[in-house]
Amino acid sequence: MKFVIAQMNHETNTFSPVPTPLSAFGNNGPYFGRAAYDAMQSTAMPMAAFIKHANDFGAEIVTPVAAMAPPSGPVAAAAYRVICDSICNSVTQGCDALLLDLHGAMVVENSDDGEGDLLERLRELAPRLPIAVALDLHANVTEKMVANCDVIAGYKTYPHVDMYEAGDLATRILLRYLKGEIKPVMAWGNRPVLAQTLKMNTSQGAMRDFVQAAKNAEAKGLLAATAFGGFPLADIHDAGVSAVVVADGNRAQAESTCNEILDLAWQRREEFIFYGEPLADSIAKAMQIEAGPILLLDHCDNCASGGTQDTMRVLAEALLRGASNIAVGPIRDGEAVARCIAAGVGAKITLPVGGKMDMPSIGVRGEPLQLTGVVRAITDGEYTITGPQLTGVRSYMGRTVVLDTGTAEVVICERSQEPWDLGVFTSVGIDPRRKKFLILKSRMYYRPVFLPIAKAAIECNGVGVTSSDWTLFPYKKIRRPIFPLDT
Repeated sequence: MKFVIAQMNHETNTFSPVPTPLSAFGNNGPYFGRAAYDAMQSTAMPMAAFIKHANDFGAEIVTPVAAMAPPSGPVAAAAYRVICDSICNSVTQGCDALLLDLHGAMVVENSDDGEGDLLERLRELAPRLPIAVALDLHANVTEKMVANCDVIAGYKTYPHVDMYEAGDLATRILLRYLKGEIKPVMAWGNRPVLAQTLKMNTSQGAMRDFVQAAKNAEAKGLLAATAFGGFPLADIHDAGVSAVVVADGNRAQAESTCNEILDLAWQRREEFIFYGEPLADSIAKAMQIEAGPILLLDHCDNCASGGTQDTMRVLAEALLRGASNIAVGPIRDGEAVARCIAAGVGAKITLPVGGKMDMPSIGVRGEPLQLTGVVRAITDGEYTITGPQLTGVRSYMGRTVVLDTGTAEVVICERSQEPWDLGVFTSVGIDPRRKKFLILKSRMYYRPVFLPIAKAAIECNGVGVTSSDWTLFPYKKIRRPIFPLDT
C-alpha cells in the first residue's frame, strides 16, 4: 500500500503583526520530499508516529512536505498554496491512505480555515481516500475539518508532551479501518467559551477535568476523544473550546459523549479565564524571594502564541527594581543582532534593543530599551531540542548574540523562538541554573524544562499581542455571544 504523510502546522494569531511567509516554515522554508522524512522521522511529532506505523505496515511512504512555523500573523496566501499544492499533487498521483500532522488553528490571508479548506480540497480530489488527522490541543476545530476526514485525534497535554501519542492513536485507528475491522464515525461540537491559554494547563483545574472526560470516554471504548481548548487569539467564527469523538459505527454514541464532554467545559467556564496583577506588583514579589532561579514569565509577548518577541517592559521593570544576575531571552531583534556582530565579540556597545515592531491591533507602538553592554557570544543559533516537547526537532534562532550589561545577559536572535529547551541559553554559553532571574517569553512551555530548575515562577503582565486581557482585542468575526466577551 502507498501512504502519503505530510505536515502543515501553524497557530495563527490574527492580531499579530509578525508576518508568516514561506520562509517562516522550517529552516528558511519547509522540508520537501525525502528531506521531510529525514527531518521528522526521529522526532516526537505526530508525523514521526505516522512514519513508524507506515514502515511497520510495510507501506510505501511519500512525504511531500513537512512545514511547521512558530505562531505569528496570518499565513501568506502564496506560502499556503505551495504547502497545499505539494500535498494535493502527491494525492492525485494515487495513494491508499493520507496521514496529516496539522495544527487546527491556521488562518491564511484569504481563508479563516486553512486546515478545513485543505481537507475539503483533498476530499474533492479523492472522495473515498481514508484520511487521518492529528491536531493540537489548541485547535479551533470547524465543521469543515470534521466533514472531510475520517479520523481526528488531538493532543491531551499542555504543555504538549504527547504529540507523538496523538499521531500514534490516529494511525492505529486508520489502520484498523483499512483492515476492515472498524468503521469510524465522528461527532463534533463546541461551546461559546473563549478559554484563556494560561488556564489550559492540563494538570490543573477545569482544563484537567475537561481533558480527563475525554480520556474517560476512550477508557469506556470510544476509539478517540479529544477536548480542545482552542486558540483564543484567532478572530474567526469557530474559535473557542470544542470536542471531537470517534466511535466505531455508532454516531449516536459519539454525539452524546461529545456533548457530555462539552457540557463540563460550559459549566466551569469561569475557571478558564485568567486574571493578572500589575507588573510592578509581580516584580516586587519576585524581589522578595532569596533563592533562584526565579522565572519571570513575560507571557503577554509569548512567541508561541504569536507575540512579537521584542517587547522590553518586563526587563525594564526588573532593572528599575534593582534586579541583577538576570538572563533574558530570546529577544527577536535582527537589527540589534547585526550591530552586535559588526562590533564583534568583546566589544562594548550601546544600542536600542527590542521594540522594533508596532502592534496596531492593540494600539501599541514598539518601545526599544537602550542598553549598554559587552558582546559575549555570536552563534548561528542552532540547537536540537532535547525534550520532552518537540524532542529531536532541530531549532533555528537565526544569528544569535549575547549582550552582557553587567546586570543582565540578553540573548538576541533573528527568528522567533519559544524557550522550548534550556538550549536557548546553553547553546550561547549561558548556564540558566546559575542565574537569579530568568525572563522567559513563555506561557506554558517553560514548565517541563525550566520549572524543574526554578525556585519560583511568576507570571508578569507586560505588553503584547498575546495578553490574557481579552478587552484589548477588537474581535469582529468570532461568533457572538461568547464568554467572557459577552456575559
